Amino acid sequence: MKSDNKKTILFITQTAILTALVYVFTVSVNIKWPFGEGGLIHLGNVPLLIGAILLGRKSAAIAGGVGMAMFDLMSGWASWAPFTLVIVAAMGFVVGTIVENRRSITWYGIACIAALVIKIVGYYIAELVLCGNPIAPIASIPGNIIQVGVASVVVLVAIKPIELAVKKAGIKYA
Repeated sequence: MKSDNKKTILFITQTAILTALVYVFTVSVNIKWPFGEGGLIHLGNVPLLIGAILLGRKSAAIAGGVGMAMFDLMSGWASWAPFTLVIVAAMGFVVGTIVENRRSITWYGIACIAALVIKIVGYYIAELVLCGNPIAPIASIPGNIIQVGVASVVVLVAIKPIELAVKKAGIKYA
């Protein structure tokens, strides 16, 4: 088998596994935000951020967008799914781009902040479109901050041991 074929199979396999992890983490632990039209506090951003750091922007964009949009579709939030696909794909892509060739906790933190900004702005616009009220989306912002903030803390604490384990296993990552 050619090297390019192996790389393609590895990319597809890793992205599929990451997609499943994003979906499972989103569906398994989530709390409906009691204010505003939209919003869940869930752990789906943990594998998204780790995947962006380890696997890169393409895998993270695909897996994050598809995994969380699948959650929306399967959970009765179908009108949110197109927005989620785009917003979360952007989060994964931007985080992966920021950390590419920048392997430090500082850059990982900066990437997490960028993901938070994308989440807040993206879902503000989505809720504005879906509800038609420019004030209502403000109520969802604290939930988005909690969601990405908790994920960021988990990732920033866990990423170095994960990177060491991946390196020790001889697995190459982005």
